[in-house]
Amino acid sequence: MARQEGIKILSDNRRARHNYHFIETFEAGIMLSGGEVKSARAGQVQLLDAHAGIKDNELWLFNAHIQPYSHARHTGQEPNTVRKLLMHRREIDRLIGKTREGGLTLIPTKFYLKGGKIKVEIALAKGKQEHDKRETIKKREADAEARAALSPRRN
Repeated sequence: MARQEGIKILSDNRRARHNYHFIETFEAGIMLSGGEVKSARAGQVQLLDAHAGIKDNELWLFNAHIQPYSHARHTGQEPNTVRKLLMHRREIDRLIGKTREGGLTLIPTKFYLKGGKIKVEIALAKGKQEHDKRETIKKREADAEARAALSPRRN
């Protein structure tokens, strides 16, 4: 997996960049059992359909798939169980206000290891319309063509 500044990325939700405009990102801790931690450290995490939400004034992660650890004695944990995210109260209150006021949603973008602890990067995001997605693709292709034109040609 990729490493940057002491961070080991365990899972990356690249499809979210295609489907959403990210407004702001936040870092949250996550409550996991021992087997889930070992499985996550092995990179057995999938965030494709995952989203975060507020329930009872607390932040929760829904539909994040963490494969059960193969060597655990007790494997009673469901892979898609709801997991609590850990943030400061004022940050959670701020997120509650932003999600209620503007039709924004909370999307997990990365699952990573930082300083020995597993963290989740959550983005406050607004869904893209179909025409926005097409514009993004066109811009990416134009940038790639410009880079190819400027780079020294190989013979």
